[in-house]
Amino acid sequence: MSAAEKRVALVTGASRGIGRAVALELARRGWRIVAVARAQKALEKLDDDIRALGGEATLVPLDLKDYAGIDQLGAALFERHGKLDGLAACAGVLGAVMPAHQVTPSVMDDAMGVNVISNYRLIRSMHPLLRASDSGRAVFLTSGIATKPLAYFSPYAASKAALDALVKTYAAELNITPIRANLFSPGPVRTAMRAKAFPGEDPMTLPTPADVAPEIADMLEPSYAANGEIVRYSLA
Repeated sequence: MSAAEKRVALVTGASRGIGRAVALELARRGWRIVAVARAQKALEKLDDDIRALGGEATLVPLDLKDYAGIDQLGAALFERHGKLDGLAACAGVLGAVMPAHQVTPSVMDDAMGVNVISNYRLIRSMHPLLRASDSGRAVFLTSGIATKPLAYFSPYAASKAALDALVKTYAAELNITPIRANLFSPGPVRTAMRAKAFPGEDPMTLPTPADVAPEIADMLEPSYAANGEIVRYSLA
C-alpha cells in the first residue's frame, strides 16, 4: 500500500489502555495513525512503537474537553488528508465511585464532558471527513454498565448510556451514506481504569487491551457493514 493509499485513523485515548492497543493494531495493518491523548510523553512512546512497526503517526496532545481544539483538529486533518477513514473513540473517564447524591458537580461534568460531549464534538467535526472517505467507519467504546447500572457508578453509567443514545441516533442518520458508526463494549479488560473501579480484582484473570484491539480494528475496515450496533467482545 502506497503512502497515498494508506487509510487514516483518528484514535482518542491513544496514550494507554485500549486506545493505545488499537493504535498499534491499526499501524500493524498499514493505517496512518492520528493519536490523540493528553499525555505527551506517552504519545511519544507510542510513536516510537508505531515507527518500530514500520508505521507512521501524527501526535495530537489534546484534552478532549477542549472542544475548540477538536474543531481545530478537524480543520487540520482536512488540510493534511482531506478525509478520515476511521474514528476509534477510545478515551473515557470513570468518574468517582460513590453514592449518586454525593457526586460533586465537577465530577459529573468531567464524566459527561469526556464520555459524551467530546464524542458529540468529534462527530460534529469529523463527519465531513468521514463522508469524504469511500468507507468512513466510527467506533465508540461503551460499557455494559450503560444498560445494567451498578450502585455507586452513576457518572460512568449515565455518561455511557447517553453515549449509546448519541451514537445510535447518529448511526440511524447514516443509512443513506457510506459511513458506518457502531459501539464496542469490551467488558472487563486489564486497564488502569478497571483497576481503579475494582481494586480487589485479580487483573491477571482479565483479557488485555491487545486482546480486544483486533475486534475494534476490524470494525474500522471498509468491509465492515454493520451500523448502529453494540458489539460485545467475545473471549472465543
